[in-house]
Amino acid sequence: MTWAAQQSTGLLSDSAFADIAEGVALVIEFAGIGILVAGGLLTAWQALRNAVARRPVYAPARRSFGRGLLLSLEVLVAADVVQTVAVDLTFESVGTLGLLVLVRTVLSFSLSAELEGVLPWRRAQFEVEAAQRAAAQAATRPPSTAARDDS
Repeated sequence: MTWAAQQSTGLLSDSAFADIAEGVALVIEFAGIGILVAGGLLTAWQALRNAVARRPVYAPARRSFGRGLLLSLEVLVAADVVQTVAVDLTFESVGTLGLLVLVRTVLSFSLSAELEGVLPWRRAQFEVEAAQRAAAQAATRPPSTAARDDS
């Protein structure tokens, strides 16, 4: 008997609780897979439209698919947590969950850094520097020709 089943409120039998929790985990897993497939199809559609319009294809497709992949990884981690905590809470399953979460977190981290071009802990500094560069460029622009034409 799992820990979660032992902690049931008595409204459900232990097996009914485990069956419901397993069903919830399965639904979340299918949602994660659906997000991945939908992201791939959306990316393919956008890439095709960009190719027909002779706009850049690779970079936008890479960003689009990467976002879908990141979201699906997060949903799949949630499914793993539900499965482990609610259905199969043993030291072995918790260790497996920890390893899965670690691998998916490292993958998400590296995908995020690759897509955004900056490490997460440097994002705020990067945004401040970008704002400073934009302000400096705006300050050093030559006056517009319209202002010269009025004089």
